[in-house]
Amino acid sequence: MARNNFVKKEESGFYDKMLDLRRVTRVVAGGKRLSFRATVVVGNRQGQVGVGVGKGKDVARAIEKARRVAEKNLISVSITKDTIPHEVRAKYCASEIVLKPARQGHGLVAGGPVRVVCDLAGIKNLSAKILGRSANKLTNARATLEALKKLKVLKKAAAIEPKPIEAVETAAEKDKEVIAE
Repeated sequence: MARNNFVKKEESGFYDKMLDLRRVTRVVAGGKRLSFRATVVVGNRQGQVGVGVGKGKDVARAIEKARRVAEKNLISVSITKDTIPHEVRAKYCASEIVLKPARQGHGLVAGGPVRVVCDLAGIKNLSAKILGRSANKLTNARATLEALKKLKVLKKAAAIEPKPIEAVETAAEKDKEVIAE
């Protein structure tokens, strides 16, 4: 069963995956206007990932707009030994996400949009859980991006083994004490 059905654009070097495609309508004087909303995730699997939303009269135009928006909104993710340096929790609207580092060979244990975002970011070993009550793919993908933005690589925290968030905060305090002296 192949999960890696991502499309790579040769000119930019980014992989992309369409997360969601919705038909949206708006009511005008003459009736209803139909358009499409596409949600696309792009990433280079080397620490850069972005989410974009685009609307258009047809599906192809909406996907292309969403891809361009995602490439403009790329973030850099700190990856340590194919996983994240510490546990992180983030909330975006009704979605709440917890990302935990995993040992080498554990794999990417995440569901739906979290898996797609983390895979395109280049994270190979991770455990994730969607805690929020939202089933909206766009909201969950944006919550994952917020969590990835919170990651910090500290000198002592990015050691050999992944650590829980308490150990990272303790290491950060020790680094501040050493710098102050």
